[in-house]
Amino acid sequence: MSYCQVQKANIYYEEYGSGTPIVMIHGFSPDHRLMKGCMEPIFQEREGYRRIYIDLPGMGQTKDYETIQNSDEMLEAVIQFIDTLLPDQSFLLAGQSYGGYIIRGIIAKIAERVLGAAFICPMILPNHSERTLPDQTNIEVDNEFLATLTKEEREDFKGIHVKINEYTWKRYRDEVVVGLKSTDSTFLEKISGAYGYTFKIDQEVFEKPCVFITGRQDHVTGYKDVYDLLDKYPRATFSVLDVAGHNLQIEQGELLNIHISEWLMRVKGNN
Repeated sequence: MSYCQVQKANIYYEEYGSGTPIVMIHGFSPDHRLMKGCMEPIFQEREGYRRIYIDLPGMGQTKDYETIQNSDEMLEAVIQFIDTLLPDQSFLLAGQSYGGYIIRGIIAKIAERVLGAAFICPMILPNHSERTLPDQTNIEVDNEFLATLTKEEREDFKGIHVKINEYTWKRYRDEVVVGLKSTDSTFLEKISGAYGYTFKIDQEVFEKPCVFITGRQDHVTGYKDVYDLLDKYPRATFSVLDVAGHNLQIEQGELLNIHISEWLMRVKGNN
């Protein structure tokens, strides 16, 4: 169990391996286990990476964050964490949903230190009403398994996923739901009221290797808005995966592995 004290938070993190640092940033409400669950299997097959999984303020085991007021200050806490743990070092970034928004903030502030970035179902537009979203749908449904869940579990599971089966449920329960249980909902409600940065991001072209992996059926952050960033990330792969919702890292795990592995190869070839 490790903590890193920054100005407005005491950030919990876990790290594994050694080599090129890669900071993993989960989405809004879960904790580090979301990123750890999908990324660690990829790094079991390769050496040379120091994987750092953080709990954002208000989520997981991070403490003493109550004075943070908005996404600007959430971003500042993450940058201070990076500066403390990786002083003057270059690093990689990987993030899901809101974590992808934080990454774009980091690039806006300290792009020269970022070797590359991976975005999984990234939040592009903070204002939900401005997002271009597909309808919520279930495509592959195991009704026999679904009947074993409680009504509350069924509604929650079906409301966010495209693949409804035992494998998806177990990973969702162990990697996402487990983190939701420790969320400070009052704090996150405050942050969601000041969700967007007060400064502009994506103003400069970022020419390091990146990958944007989105779900065709992701009705939370969508996939179409990502393509507004094409010209700002000329070294990025942009991919839309079918039969994939906002937890595509679970529903299309093999394709995620392929995309991340290929991205890491491009990063290696760029340095």
